[in-house]
Amino acid sequence: MLARLRPLLWPLVIVLVAAALYSTKVRREMVDFGVYRTAATRAVAAEPLYRSADGHYQFKYLPAFALVMFPFARIDAEAAKALWFAMSVGLLTAYVRWSVRGLPERRRPEPTLILLTVILMAKFYSHELLLGQTNILLGVLLVASLLAVQIDLPIVAGVLVGLAAFVKPYALVLVPWLALSYGLTAGAISIAVVLAGLLLPVVVYGWSGNLALIGDWYRIVTDSTAPNLLGADNISLAAMWAKWIGPGNAATALATISSGAVLALAAAVWVRRRQVDSPDYLDVSLLMLLVPLLSPQGWDYVLLLATPAVVCLLDRWRDVPAGWRWLTAAALALMCLTIFDLMGRELYARFMAMSLVTVAALVLAFALANLRWRKVA
Repeated sequence: MLARLRPLLWPLVIVLVAAALYSTKVRREMVDFGVYRTAATRAVAAEPLYRSADGHYQFKYLPAFALVMFPFARIDAEAAKALWFAMSVGLLTAYVRWSVRGLPERRRPEPTLILLTVILMAKFYSHELLLGQTNILLGVLLVASLLAVQIDLPIVAGVLVGLAAFVKPYALVLVPWLALSYGLTAGAISIAVVLAGLLLPVVVYGWSGNLALIGDWYRIVTDSTAPNLLGADNISLAAMWAKWIGPGNAATALATISSGAVLALAAAVWVRRRQVDSPDYLDVSLLMLLVPLLSPQGWDYVLLLATPAVVCLLDRWRDVPAGWRWLTAAALALMCLTIFDLMGRELYARFMAMSLVTVAALVLAFALANLRWRKVA
C-alpha cells in the first residue's frame, strides 16, 4: 500500500508548500502578473496597451500576449492570481523534471539532480513566483522544443520556439540553431508562427491599429532600456559595462563586442556538435543561459533559464579536472547564492554593482563549452 502511494508523496509536498507560500506571502505580491492582467483588460476593449503613465509597471510584451491572457481578465483578481500561481508551480515542476530527463547519458540519479538543481536555483524560482512572471513558461516551451528534436520532431520544436517568442522575444535566439541543426523548414516554421502571432491583434485592433501597437511596443522597449541598465538586479552584458565604466558609447560598444563574443562561443560549440552522440542538450542549455546576458533588460531572475545548464554541469561534474570543478563551483555559488536576505542591503548592493553574477554566468558558459571540448556533452 505504501509503495503505491509513494509516487504521490512529492506532488503532495509540492502542493502543500505552494499553498503555504501563497497564503502567507505570494498573494500580497505578484505585481508583474497585475501588469499582464491590466494589459489583457485593455486588449479586449481595443485600448492602447503601451502607456508611459504606467511608469515602472509598463507592459513590454508583444500585443498577442495581452490577447492570450484575456481569460485572466474575465475573472476576479484574487482568483486570477491564485490560478496563475498554481499554473506557475505546475510548470516549474515540469520544467525542472524535463530539464533532468532530457539530459542524455545521465551520470547521476534523477532525484539527486532534481534536488541539487532546486537548491541552487531556488533564489530565481522564488523571485519568479513572487513577481508572477512568465519566465517559467518560457523555459518550459524551450525545453519542450529540445525534447521535441530529441524525438525527431523538429517541426513541433519550431512551433514551440515561435510560441515562446510571444512569452519573451528572447526565444528567437534558438531559431538560427534550429535552422542550422534541423533544416530551414524548422526555422521557417518558427518565423511563420511569429508572423501569425503578430497578425493576431488585427482581429481586435484592425490593420492600422495593430501596426501602431507594434510601433508602440518597439518604442517602449527601446526607451526603457537605458534607464534600467544601472538597476541593481540587471545582470545583462550591457548593464555590466554600464556599471563598470558608466553608460555611454564606450559601454555600448563593449556590450556589443561582448555579445558577439558569447554568440561566437555558442557557434564554436555548435561546430563541434558532431564530436558527441547527443549534442542538442548542451547547445540549447548554453543558448538559454546566454539569454539574460544578451537582453539589455536581463533581470537576475531570468537566470532561471539556466536550469538545463546547471543540470548538465552538475551531472558531468566528475568528467572534468579538479580546476574546472573548483571554477564551476565558485561560479555557481556566486550566481545562485547571492541572496539579499542573507547578505543585507549594503553588501548585496555592492555585489550587484560589481556585476559578479554576470561574470559568474559567463564562467558557466565557458564551463559548458569545456564539456563539449572534452566530448562529454
